[in-house]
Amino acid sequence: MFDTTSPLPPLPGVGYKPQHYSAIHNDPAPVGWFEVHAENYMGDGGRPLAQLRALSDRFPISVHGVGLSIGGPDRLDPEHLARLKHLVGWLNPASFSEHLAWSTHDSAFLNDLLPLPYTPATLARVCDHVDEVQEALGRRMLLENPSSYLAFAESTLDETDFLYEVVRRTGCGLLLDVNNVFVSATNLGYSPQDYIARFPMAAVGEIHLAGHDEDHDDFGAPLLIDNHGREVADPVWALLDMVLDRAGPLPLLIEWDNDVPDWPVLAAEAARAAGALARLTA
Repeated sequence: MFDTTSPLPPLPGVGYKPQHYSAIHNDPAPVGWFEVHAENYMGDGGRPLAQLRALSDRFPISVHGVGLSIGGPDRLDPEHLARLKHLVGWLNPASFSEHLAWSTHDSAFLNDLLPLPYTPATLARVCDHVDEVQEALGRRMLLENPSSYLAFAESTLDETDFLYEVVRRTGCGLLLDVNNVFVSATNLGYSPQDYIARFPMAAVGEIHLAGHDEDHDDFGAPLLIDNHGREVADPVWALLDMVLDRAGPLPLLIEWDNDVPDWPVLAAEAARAAGALARLTA
């Protein structure tokens, strides 16, 4: 059985972007920790790895995968898993996480994190893949709830029940993306508050916040796009308060991957997250 505690501090973190390296270096107390995407650091050297090594000397690091295709119908790519194992081996991050999604078919890689039907067959496949990753890395992983734009007619399990069962069978933890909850609930027409009330909060090791874009579908209904390209929306902050009331203080990440702003804007979002955490001890 793997260690279920998270060395990440219950403080705000941000997704690391190389253009912020100098500003972070000159900031005496920028944030509590940083997240990096695994696939950006699977090379053999160069400036990216040098910056990551320097960053890890000063801050806890969370590695977030986007390419394992945990929910895919095929076996996990052994070469990708080997590169991930090498990265985790030398970096020894405080946490590793991946998405409940799929992005591969046969030999093709799709540049999207696609949803999957919640059925017993899918559950068994996801659990097999989670077990394989945890055995390869020698550590517990966190699985992130997806942002969804459609639901599968063949689904026989609720998403929260599906996640609970993955945790029960594999011993993995969960990464609760609050923006994904709000996006999916709006797009699929259910209550985000009810979803949070049912979520297996005891398994959560990390929380994500991000921005989204607002659009409309062909019928005029609201359609939210999880694009990580702007500040966190007020309804998502409100939903975070409900999460923290249930879960208590946890590591809390600000994601901003598109139209990335200058460091002070990102630091201000992290400061707002610090305020949400401080409310618990006020």
